[in-house]
Amino acid sequence: MLIILKRGSGNKEIEQVVQEVQAVGYRAHVSEGEHTTLVGAIGKGPTPELIEHFRALESVQDVIPISKPYKLASLEVCPKPTVLRFPTGATGGGEVMVAAGPCGVESLEQTLSAAHYVRRHGAQMLRGGAFKPRTSPYSFQGLGQAGLEILAQARQETGLPIVTEVVAPEQVDLVAAYADVLQIGARNAQNFALLQAAGQSGRAVMLKRGMSMTLEEFLMSAEYVLAQGNMKVILVERGIRTFEKSTRFTLDVSAVPVLKSLTHLPVWIDPSHAAGRRDWVSALALAGLAAGADGLIVETHPEPEKALSDAAQQLTEAQFAELMQRIRALLPALGRQLTRELEPV
Repeated sequence: MLIILKRGSGNKEIEQVVQEVQAVGYRAHVSEGEHTTLVGAIGKGPTPELIEHFRALESVQDVIPISKPYKLASLEVCPKPTVLRFPTGATGGGEVMVAAGPCGVESLEQTLSAAHYVRRHGAQMLRGGAFKPRTSPYSFQGLGQAGLEILAQARQETGLPIVTEVVAPEQVDLVAAYADVLQIGARNAQNFALLQAAGQSGRAVMLKRGMSMTLEEFLMSAEYVLAQGNMKVILVERGIRTFEKSTRFTLDVSAVPVLKSLTHLPVWIDPSHAAGRRDWVSALALAGLAAGADGLIVETHPEPEKALSDAAQQLTEAQFAELMQRIRALLPALGRQLTRELEPV
């Protein structure tokens, strides 16, 4: 339920309501606006008696039951867009970030090369997989901890925050020791134990939509992270499985405005996995931004033809540079901007 405090309520009144919420076994989430303070009471469906109990509090203006099954992800609890801030910029609320880098960390030389050029061309975050869940058990599975150490060195040299995938609950502490953002891939989007562990890490979590998930199921997965007290979640549309085989997956561009009408969380696009071919990545990236996406996660490799995973969909440096130029041209027409232009290092 959503508890609306009377105008002019201060810290003392907010704390009293929060204590009442916690006393009945609910979790409290405070959202302070310019004129109104909301306290979300998250738990099992409230009874009419409980609603009346909170309405009777002196500082409470009204109590509204939350209709959505996802509570903390809902705009009802947090009506303003969540803005996540990193040392190199922010995402949400009109600011757009780009995370870019190779699909998999293959070597120090490859990763450092990519890290330097993605920063030089305008990215604010470095992506790269140290652990690679693959369809075939015989495919390249990543370098593991050695890959995390390479990513950490790339961050030290370039200042770019790191986003990398974690594939099992028992890996969360290890990956969180190196990464700034924990990525939960499409295949693990309903691995609830992993989602809970990632939420408990305190790191920002980048959650990709499962290839067969409805948007409500997607938001319910995000709720598993949020319910751990971690509100730093980025939702990523990366394409869903349909009857069409022209692309690797079908990018659901409509998911962006729909999600933004339902949740306060930043929404990103992954055009690389949707396209499956580098020729189409830029078009899908721009379509996602035009639909309102708060960021992009893009795969690029110094030598894509030699990549050990997803070679066909990784952009060359020149293609990535061109994409960033097109993004800079598009965003002003949308009333938005890249969060920050970084100096090369």
